[in-house]
Amino acid sequence: MDDRFNTAAGWVLGAGIVALGSSIVSGMYFHADSAEHPEEPGYFIEGAAEEGGADAGPDLGTLLASADAAAGEKVFAKCTACHTIDQGGGNGIGPNLYGVMGKPIGGHAAGFAYSSALSGKGGDWTWEAMNEWLTSPRAFANGTKMSFAGLSKAEDRANVMEFMSTYGGAPAKPAPVVAEEEPADAPGAGAGPVEGAEAGAAESAGGMGADQPVPAGNAATNNDGATKVDE
Repeated sequence: MDDRFNTAAGWVLGAGIVALGSSIVSGMYFHADSAEHPEEPGYFIEGAAEEGGADAGPDLGTLLASADAAAGEKVFAKCTACHTIDQGGGNGIGPNLYGVMGKPIGGHAAGFAYSSALSGKGGDWTWEAMNEWLTSPRAFANGTKMSFAGLSKAEDRANVMEFMSTYGGAPAKPAPVVAEEEPADAPGAGAGPVEGAEAGAAESAGGMGADQPVPAGNAATNNDGATKVDE
């Protein structure tokens, strides 16, 4: 009984020593105690850099000309977690937005603690400024307390601004940009008329030039025997 127990205990102890040794060796080989970060993160996706002059779609004036306040109300539902827009509505996580269009940036809602990044921005909430803000609040005012990432679709931004303008008004909209049309070349247009072309055409058609002799058959004799030319 004792021999069997000692034998089993020896095997268990030996297996533990082997396992412990293997763990130490593998840890040294794979640097388990000092994890190394790869030089380039495996989950980072590098976006393509935007080039100036790329087609950004319709201009703001064109988008606002066809903006839909009803569609904007649906998009504004994303904002109601932080903002109210009814006249007399209270401030929440964000300021009340009634009549914000056209008002000073970072100073429209009385009693709201704006971030210095926004209150120090300066200017008014024009259509252009609001469009930039809705595109990316952090890009518009770096350091803003607003955590909303922004609206990527230009049509959504135009619709939201149209909806907001129905609550307290807004400044005049920017006019749509009208593209200039290039004059089309007239078909068949070429060099001007060649000098003497008409005269040549007349002669080729059987007309007579000023110096061409009169055929004898066209001559008539006067009573005095002189010959005259038919006029």
